Amino acid sequence: MSYFIDRRPNAKHKSAVNRQRFLDRYRTHIKRSVEEAVNRRSITDMERGEKVSIPARDISEPVFQHGQGGKRSIVSPGNKEFTEGDRLRRPGGGGGGGGGNGEGASNQGEGMDEFAFSLTREEFLDFVFDGLELPHLERKQLKDLEEVRPVRAGISRDGVPSRINIVRSMREAHARRIAMRAPIRRALREAQEALEAEERKDPVLRNPSRIAELKAEVERLEKRLEAVPFIDTYDLRYNNLSNQPLPSNKAVMFCIMDVSGSMTQSHKDIAKRFFLLLYLFLERNYEKVELVFVRHHTAAKEVDEEEFFYSRETGGTIVSSALTLVDEIITDRYPPGQWNLYVAQASDGDNWDDDSTTCRQLLIDSLMPRLQYYTYVEITPHAHQALWEEYETVADRFPSRFAMRQIVEGGDIYPVFRELFRRRAEA
Repeated sequence: MSYFIDRRPNAKHKSAVNRQRFLDRYRTHIKRSVEEAVNRRSITDMERGEKVSIPARDISEPVFQHGQGGKRSIVSPGNKEFTEGDRLRRPGGGGGGGGGNGEGASNQGEGMDEFAFSLTREEFLDFVFDGLELPHLERKQLKDLEEVRPVRAGISRDGVPSRINIVRSMREAHARRIAMRAPIRRALREAQEALEAEERKDPVLRNPSRIAELKAEVERLEKRLEAVPFIDTYDLRYNNLSNQPLPSNKAVMFCIMDVSGSMTQSHKDIAKRFFLLLYLFLERNYEKVELVFVRHHTAAKEVDEEEFFYSRETGGTIVSSALTLVDEIITDRYPPGQWNLYVAQASDGDNWDDDSTTCRQLLIDSLMPRLQYYTYVEITPHAHQALWEEYETVADRFPSRFAMRQIVEGGDIYPVFRELFRRRAEA
């Protein structure tokens, strides 16, 4: 009989396997609760877990009940009200027949509450970013030797037991046994032939001492033959693995945010929430994604994460300053042949006169030929301005790599984010 012991490190009084089955079964309810939580949370409150409630009727399980045993003969009277297939109403109030498990509360008792449980931070973020990916992520040329893959590189005499090559080891052992036993077999055969020849002689001519010597030699050679080991450490061969460098899938995401005076505090908060969601998504799902934060009004500058999300600035709006800075950073630090380049831009659509045309030309002539994907979100409830119209021209030129969406209120952030970064089917 075999015994299987599950030694996975589960939490106390919990089963990781059963919990995962539960999350998979009620994924629809949980995702709905997660989406509502994302829309109502503040900027600094995105990484904690979430309490999820599921209606009690949705977690009911079918059960078997035992009826009365034995044989019974009964006569059921007919009726004029019901026919076969009708659904009977549950008795109301405090009538007999056993109180049902009603969901609402009453003045005579408590109703059935919804089933509530808490998602951990990891589970919460798993549901938030389920089905999302960076579009058009490609393997690039060798950037460094950090990313390697072990590949078969022949046979080695040294190695660990898990990599032993049974076939080659047995082949080596068989060859060694043949090589070591061949001269012994030859000497044994000669000794046996000499012994037989000596024993066939006439008893008068037979030499007893010679016979005894040959028998001792035969016995010694047989012992030597048996002493040859079936397999020896010398025979062991191991699969040799060598680390082969892989093309890097490194990516860089440029986050561009308008902080001009036309961006109200509400607009800036929405933009920050969008970029924070993007930041969490990249940090969680991609180990080798660099982030470059660019803020702009009339002038653009590269800033760190803290300043990007929390500092306040005002001024006019020249969007091309940010695009020009991104173009310079790409040229200086991120060659397109070695990096996957992504840009995400958030703005209210306001821009300096005639600068929108400059933005369009910068995108078409310089940036888009080098980028994997460009996303633009316009945070405004009003009609689109010149920047949106010029960006529509870019979207027509690069339909699969340029995406535009409008955000009116905070509740639009998560649906727009999922639409921009949803997993596409392979072409």
